[in-house]
Amino acid sequence: MNIVVNEELKAYIEPLTQDEHDALERSILTEGCRDALVLWGDVLVDGHNRYGICQKHGLPFQTVQNPRFQSMEDVHLWMIDQHLGRRSVSDFQRGVLALRKREIMAERKARAAASTEAAEAPPAPDAPEAAAALPAPDPLSSREAIAKAARLSSSQVVMIEKIQKQAAPELVAAVKSGTISINAAAAVATLPAEEQVAAAAAGKDELKQAAKRVRELNKRKPREEAAIEESPADAPADSAPATDELHTLRTRVAELTAENTELRRQVAQLQAALPADSTPF
Repeated sequence: MNIVVNEELKAYIEPLTQDEHDALERSILTEGCRDALVLWGDVLVDGHNRYGICQKHGLPFQTVQNPRFQSMEDVHLWMIDQHLGRRSVSDFQRGVLALRKREIMAERKARAAASTEAAEAPPAPDAPEAAAALPAPDPLSSREAIAKAARLSSSQVVMIEKIQKQAAPELVAAVKSGTISINAAAAVATLPAEEQVAAAAAGKDELKQAAKRVRELNKRKPREEAAIEESPADAPADSAPATDELHTLRTRVAELTAENTELRRQVAQLQAALPADSTPF
């Protein structure tokens, strides 16, 4: 049997850790390869680790065709759905897969909208019947739908999106390895890239401290914004943080004004006490 390993498909899903791969190898050596490898023609779609282990030890395996794949996009969607249902997939990876599925479905929807007129045209009388297509996947048109598909909360989906968009590769690697939580990684991802890299290189403790610093800073921001809103309407926006300094200045002005008034009073008394023919000073 000629089985083709497509490297792009092999890398499409996050690979097993070394411990996970070793556990799978022990299981296959003890019980054999119980699950059939899924093929699309000659291309291996599901079971790359099992196939490699069986090849290494000369063990037999079974294969099954999925005749409903019509494109590589169908293959990707099927692979995503398979892994979303597996307990061994981490929360972060499930979120990444669900977001990837949303992108595929959005692209497919855009293509369908662009070719609506062509799709509505009646088929030629001699056109061959198309092969049975895969059932239409869930569109994942909302964040709630993505969260449900990934078995996550909506807030976790938001954080994973932030990590995907803003995190340096080193920080993403730390999340995948479990060195840092999704929540903490989303906080660190808001830092400049060089700070993310430095924190990831320093290890777990420094990543935690970086996340703590970001959270404390975020807690202070609402208080500063409230102070700006409570400042006089005609005051410049950037003067709000200096409210205490402004109060001090106003107090000092009042003190100087009082001192000036007192000096004027004393001068008036001295002038009144002088003889009429004396020269005023």
